[in-house]
Amino acid sequence: MTGFGREEFQIAEFQCVIEIRSLNGKQFEFSSKISPLLKPYEIEIRNCIQKKLHRGSVELNIFLKQNGSSKPMMINTELAKHYYQSILQIAAELDLEKKDILASLLRMPEIVATINDAIDESHWEMISAKIEKVCDKLNQHREREGQMLEKIIFQNVEKIKQLCSEVEPFEKNRIEKIREKLECALSELEQSGRVDKNRLEQELIFYIEKLDINEEKNRLLHHCNYFMEILNENTLLAGKKLGFVAQEIGREINTMGSKANDASIQKIVVNMKDELEQAKEQLLNVL
Repeated sequence: MTGFGREEFQIAEFQCVIEIRSLNGKQFEFSSKISPLLKPYEIEIRNCIQKKLHRGSVELNIFLKQNGSSKPMMINTELAKHYYQSILQIAAELDLEKKDILASLLRMPEIVATINDAIDESHWEMISAKIEKVCDKLNQHREREGQMLEKIIFQNVEKIKQLCSEVEPFEKNRIEKIREKLECALSELEQSGRVDKNRLEQELIFYIEKLDINEEKNRLLHHCNYFMEILNENTLLAGKKLGFVAQEIGREINTMGSKANDASIQKIVVNMKDELEQAKEQLLNVL
């Protein structure tokens, strides 16, 4: 599900900004852009966010800006002395002037370096707590979206149940039409005198049972009611379970369509499929 959370705060000499965005996704996919100061805690950050957000494509940005324009510098004096003695020795052997040695020393490798970037453990604990707070803000966005999605999905499933009840009047007419066709065909066969009546009765019974869609209707309503129960439970990670039940609903609708042999019922089946597809699209956004 989509969501966004942001926190901006001060820690010691650092100005910190945390932003988390999430998009719809079946699995947990994580990407981050964080300050080098926090690289040692990268795995902990991922685990914290996954525990809070569970699913979706999650993007994390953490910016740490140090107050002031300059960073502390360090001079490696021991290494500088070693370089200095070597330079003096080379200058004496080659009879060179010993001018501007300091400037040359400062340009030597690893003489001047910035102090290693690091944050205190207490600072990390503060940042970790803020990350959890930002995740909570994002989940509030998700909850608002979830309430809207629940209404839409509820309407889709209720519409399927309503359409299922509309099949019954057409089903009676369908049976009558099928009976008329069968009677006409039977009369023609009887006139020809080439009919095995026992075998014919067995085939007719099998054919009628095959066209009966009452069982599919009952299962469809049962699946729809179970779907609504799960939707009302409001439990975590119910989206996957709802997806499985939606597949069963689709299976019963398809079976009804294949057995229908009636244009009016086929239209109703098409409308049920349309409502189910709308619900499935929204289920992709549900945790």
